[in-house]
Amino acid sequence: MTTRKFYEEELCELKQSLTSMCLAVERMIEDSIKALVEQDGELARSVVARDKRVDETELDIEKRCMRLLLIEQPVARDFREVSTALKLITDIERIGDQAADIAEIVSNLKDEAYIKRLTHTVRMGRLAVRMVHDGVASFINGDEALADETIARDDEMDALFLTVKNELVELIKKDSSNADQAIMFMMIAKYLERIGDHAVNVCEWTKYSETGVHIKY
Repeated sequence: MTTRKFYEEELCELKQSLTSMCLAVERMIEDSIKALVEQDGELARSVVARDKRVDETELDIEKRCMRLLLIEQPVARDFREVSTALKLITDIERIGDQAADIAEIVSNLKDEAYIKRLTHTVRMGRLAVRMVHDGVASFINGDEALADETIARDDEMDALFLTVKNELVELIKKDSSNADQAIMFMMIAKYLERIGDHAVNVCEWTKYSETGVHIKY
């Protein structure tokens, strides 16, 4: 097997592992929001338990990246592709952490009657999943246009977060007994907003991989 062919096969396996890691955290986000809506403590606990597997996958991919960098010593675009994968797994792992954090909050809410409808929070959850999925897909496929589209969606995420925040502030003003649950809902919204930020990071590094220029948005 030629050195180039070996490198390409290793990179293909690396991208497959990255895709699997992404799908795992997408499911964690989906299930954490489902657990919130349905007040399903068992599902929430399963999300928390899955975070360990995401951490293990991150370590495995990191080792593969380092092996490629040290043994194959790629240059130019090849180097950028592997170094970008290293950056991406950090963001994806943190997304898993935040999905687990949401699930922890859901576990603490138990069977409390909710002080508000979860319409905007659910929308944030769906948007978060889409941004994460498309962000990683943009890297796997070398799709700058998809990366740009995903970055642009962060404005919608920020607007939804402000809507949720304002709703919760008003609920506390009306009745201070709403404060404890309002804070929990605020934390959930903040974690979802941060997931959007991590998806943007993924897209920024994807654009670097394609162009050699890293621009913060």
